[in-house]
Amino acid sequence: MATWHRLAEPSDQRRALWTNGADRTRWATCGQAWDAVAITPISRGLDVLTAMCLDPRNGHPVIADQLSDVLYVLVPSGSGRAAAGLRGVRVLSTGDYLMVPTTEPGSPAAYWISPPHDTTPLRLVRTDRLIHHLNRLTPDTRRQSP
Repeated sequence: MATWHRLAEPSDQRRALWTNGADRTRWATCGQAWDAVAITPISRGLDVLTAMCLDPRNGHPVIADQLSDVLYVLVPSGSGRAAAGLRGVRVLSTGDYLMVPTTEPGSPAAYWISPPHDTTPLRLVRTDRLIHHLNRLTPDTRRQSP
C-alpha cells in the first residue's frame, strides 16, 4: 500500500533517471490556480498529510525537494497566507514561483510525491485542515516574527 512516507523516498529507478539526465522541471506561477505551503523538514509535512488521512493516490498535488528537505503542498489560491508565520512553514503565493516537475521522475529538487489528476477543479489540500494538523503535530507552533 502506498503511504506518504514511502512515496517520498526516491526509488533507485528514479535516482538512475536523475543521474542519466531524464529529469525535467519548469517554473510555475503561484497564486493563480493554487498557493504552495512549504513545510520543513519533509518528514514533518509527511506526518501532517498522514494525520489528515489523505490518500496519496487521490491526486492531491504534493512536491518534494530532497535537496532542500522541503515538502510543497498545493492549497487553494489565496488561502495559503493563513499558514504564514507558522514555524517551519513558508507560503508561496502571488508573485512567487515554484519549481514543478514536467517529467515523471522530476528532479531531486522537484518531484511529485502525489501528482495531480487530470480533473477540474484540481484536487487541492484544504488549508484549514493542513494548519490544524500542523498545529496539532508541532509542539511549538507559535508564529514567527516577520
